[in-house]
Amino acid sequence: MQVDAVVLDIDGVVVDVADSYRRAIIESVDHVYGRTIRRDAIQAFKNAGGFNNDWELTYAAALYVLARREGLHVDVDEFTDRIAAEGGGLDAAKRVVAELPSVPQARVRDQWDRSRLRDVFQALYLGEELYRELEGGTPPIATDGYIHDEPVLIDESTIDELVDRFDVGILTGRPAAEADIAMERAGLDVPDDHRFTMDDWEEGKPHPRALVTLAERFDATRIAFAGDTLDDVRTARHADDADASRVYYGVGVLTGGLTGDEGRRAFETVNADVVVENVNELTDLLETGRVE
Repeated sequence: MQVDAVVLDIDGVVVDVADSYRRAIIESVDHVYGRTIRRDAIQAFKNAGGFNNDWELTYAAALYVLARREGLHVDVDEFTDRIAAEGGGLDAAKRVVAELPSVPQARVRDQWDRSRLRDVFQALYLGEELYRELEGGTPPIATDGYIHDEPVLIDESTIDELVDRFDVGILTGRPAAEADIAMERAGLDVPDDHRFTMDDWEEGKPHPRALVTLAERFDATRIAFAGDTLDDVRTARHADDADASRVYYGVGVLTGGLTGDEGRRAFETVNADVVVENVNELTDLLETGRVE
């Protein structure tokens, strides 16, 4: 696969977030409402699309818990299938919950507190010290922070080789400050204009604007985007459709929620160009497409 630029997602590609972001989703809902979703249900929400923002996934998981309490008789797989059928994301989750009668719907809306969920999430994820620094004020829970439980997935040698051979960018749903922390831990130095975070664009994945903009900034003609979710691959597919002057490759990485043969099959359903076990396989997979 010949490319002249490589763009990486962070979560599930550069660092492992199973015991940080994903743990915070589960425990935030449980802390606020006394019950929560199971861990593997997070991937069902991710697969439904539109949940690149883990705060919004937390809000949708809370909606599910509240709607079940008020009589929505579907399991989480059916709930997320309906979300996918409605186009994915938080708005789709709200439309599914709107199937409840008006009185239970009102009770769900009255109990659904996105602000509190977000505060609890950030307190769990960041810990007390970083919460005070990045969010301001006193956290609702005093913890050390799950952000410190993110093993690095990318080898130093992989970073060195990618940077030496290609233009390298970052495209992530993390807030900028949290992206900085992850990249610093991994030893990945990417200039500000070669990355997009949650703070840099409103649409989020799988909208192609950020990926196309990075390709333009690199003056690249062939771009590989490696991510651990279906929306990452969809982003590359949408960029390929939107930008006829370039070729975009979607690379599925099996170190996030999608793993093994089942993960490979899932990536194939969204037309991933290739699926790799981990990000370190990119150095053998990719060849330079630059004209020297």
